[in-house]
Amino acid sequence: MDLFREAIIDHYKHPRHKGKLADADVHRHETNPFCGDEVTIFLKIADDKVADASFEGRGCAISQACASMIMEEIIGMQVADLRQWGKEDVLELLGIEIGPVRLKCALLPLKALKAGLYGLTEWPE
Repeated sequence: MDLFREAIIDHYKHPRHKGKLADADVHRHETNPFCGDEVTIFLKIADDKVADASFEGRGCAISQACASMIMEEIIGMQVADLRQWGKEDVLELLGIEIGPVRLKCALLPLKALKAGLYGLTEWPE
């Protein structure tokens, strides 16, 4: 359990794939109005696979670490497989129990990913 907590802290302090991805095919911004967390995901798609992925955001350790972990995990995955991703996949990446309040934080990057993959690519002004 401590190893998973350490991984979350490491991803929060040293996020992987953070920053805007130039020429992204998919981008989606989502916020959690209850806590103010924000995540924007950027994806490059080639041959129905995620060729590259990144995120920008701000918020609690759970939302930002989760975004980092998801970006690291999804590069090379088929878009069709990612469309099937759900809460269980994110919780498996985190590896720890999450209470109901923190669950919304953990699932914010997934919400952005799924909305983006289903073609909802609006960009917030």
